[in-house]
Amino acid sequence: QGQLAESGGGSVQTGGSLRLSCAASRYYFSGYCMAWFRQAPGKEREGVAFLDIDGKTSYAEPVKGRFTISKDNTRDILYLQMNSLKPDDTAKYYCAADQNGYCYGALSGAPEVYGQGTQVTVSS
Repeated sequence: QGQLAESGGGSVQTGGSLRLSCAASRYYFSGYCMAWFRQAPGKEREGVAFLDIDGKTSYAEPVKGRFTISKDNTRDILYLQMNSLKPDDTAKYYCAADQNGYCYGALSGAPEVYGQGTQVTVSS
């Protein structure tokens, strides 16, 4: 197995943008669904963006139209571009990998592995 290491979090004002990165072991880029989850204080961890092995993306309703998941296969990096950020987006964001390439596990809230997370804080 490999590792997932997130970076790019920070503090922004409402309406701002951030791009999160996840450096992933090549092990995960060959055949795994990749996803981003987040967990706000006092709330359960939730999936926000998913990328399956066919390149199909899907998003949680609260982030549709604002967040974009993508990956660079040459550098083994997963990205989450976040635009039009809102205070409700404040959370710790986690990169995740699901052994089911079509994200069945991740979409059910149970990917195989998470990274350590990176904090995103959006102020009003």
